[in-house]
Amino acid sequence: MRDLVERNERYHGDQDYLIFGERRLSFRQYTHRVRRLAGALVAGGLRHQDRIGILAMNCPEYLEVYGVAEVSGLVASPVNFRLAGPEIAYIIRDASPRVLFFESQYAAVIDRLRGELTCVERYICIGDEVPQWAEAYEDVLAKGDESGPAMAPGPDDLLCIMYTSGTTGRPKGAMITHRAFVSLCEAWAQEMSADVGDKVLLAMPLFHIGARSQGGAITARGGAIVLHRAFEPEAILRTIAEQRITQVHLAPTMMQAVLNVPGQDKYDASSLKTINYAAAPMPVTVLRQALERFGPILINGYGQTEGSGTVLAKHYHRPHGDERDRRRLGSIGQPQPATLLRIVDENDMEVPAGAIGEICLKSAQNMIGYWNNSVATVEALRGGWLHTGDMGYQDEDGFVYLADRKKDVIISGGENIYSREVEEALMSHEAVMDAAVIGVPDPYWGESVNAVVVLRAGARLAPSDLVAHCKRVIASYKCPKSVEFVDELPRLPSGKISKVTLRERFRALVPAK
Repeated sequence: MRDLVERNERYHGDQDYLIFGERRLSFRQYTHRVRRLAGALVAGGLRHQDRIGILAMNCPEYLEVYGVAEVSGLVASPVNFRLAGPEIAYIIRDASPRVLFFESQYAAVIDRLRGELTCVERYICIGDEVPQWAEAYEDVLAKGDESGPAMAPGPDDLLCIMYTSGTTGRPKGAMITHRAFVSLCEAWAQEMSADVGDKVLLAMPLFHIGARSQGGAITARGGAIVLHRAFEPEAILRTIAEQRITQVHLAPTMMQAVLNVPGQDKYDASSLKTINYAAAPMPVTVLRQALERFGPILINGYGQTEGSGTVLAKHYHRPHGDERDRRRLGSIGQPQPATLLRIVDENDMEVPAGAIGEICLKSAQNMIGYWNNSVATVEALRGGWLHTGDMGYQDEDGFVYLADRKKDVIISGGENIYSREVEEALMSHEAVMDAAVIGVPDPYWGESVNAVVVLRAGARLAPSDLVAHCKRVIASYKCPKSVEFVDELPRLPSGKISKVTLRERFRALVPAK
């Protein structure tokens, strides 16, 4: 990654690299700041592969801290700012950074935790209100040498430890090397049709691999990053029009929110070349709306913090095609050119086309393991393949379809029920805006299907009506035995529904008979 930073400074030095509101940094300005900051940290005693943590919302300094890891051989360890204090403490203790960067708005949280964070030697505050026990970010940066540190990374050194979103339990730190991240950037640059002069709009949080991969892809081609502090639907449309954005990354929930903005069609989106709706499958009904609004520029990228894998290319987004074309809209596409994929059973034996099994990936983009967790590493990377924990199947043309998380499969009366299929049935009702399906304990069936549903504004629907609708779409044994209506579904920062939270909320639910 250091090579890439230096290349962009040399060949695109005066071009905008980072736009954040009124703040702009050229490639040269960004690189000079990163070198100074890295030099200051190394001069302060940090050594090769020491960790540097960061707790912040999206801001230019966040990308500069990543940049320090890219040029110096230090390891970036971002922390999800949406977590509670004990969860933040767990990740920091696990990664053991010697330096922790944090925004001033989190000073009180960090102050309460400092007694537990014995690994942290220096606290560096981003913002104007700097507590007495911390150093000011700009003061530290100003002390660094313009030439940067002599210490340099190698291709197999760790670049970052990215913590998983915790869909099935406690977050784990995926170890990502320079080699893996370069491969990730190059793969996505190709899929996104990235080029010099492009601008990607990032509103996903930078502690998430989605924002990092999309930003890295544009960086790899000498394009600019337009950064939003947080997601706001109308601001997305306004920025696309004003900045002539060429690429944007929107999780399906974000896409739905953008499409729901009143008067959204008045914003000029003609500059867009690619919209990547990675992070979670998009309901086919929403996908069709997006294609009608923005044209045939959508791709669906499937991957995880631990590794990337498949893309449903623009060419295959054909909502008005034949039955096979329409079916493919519900897929996550085909393996990327440099990725091998197979579907395996519980014995890691490959299953035939159409059979459901666990999706496994092999590529240079994969992590090398979980930090401080050899047991989980061996389980996830057994046989040299990344076992994703996602269940799915591959059709005769190599298109992959998600069925469920391995731990989320509902077993009712001895039958495997995949929540994704039931959720699609629910979402096909015009009154349903969002839906999630979980298994709840059932004294007779073992588990029964429970639907948690968000209705569209002004819609009214009885649970029995929704169950009847599902019975017209899928087999009766797969249909919900109970339906709960809620105002919104709990979500992880990646945009994925937090089924851990839903199961905790509804674990005592007794299905309607």
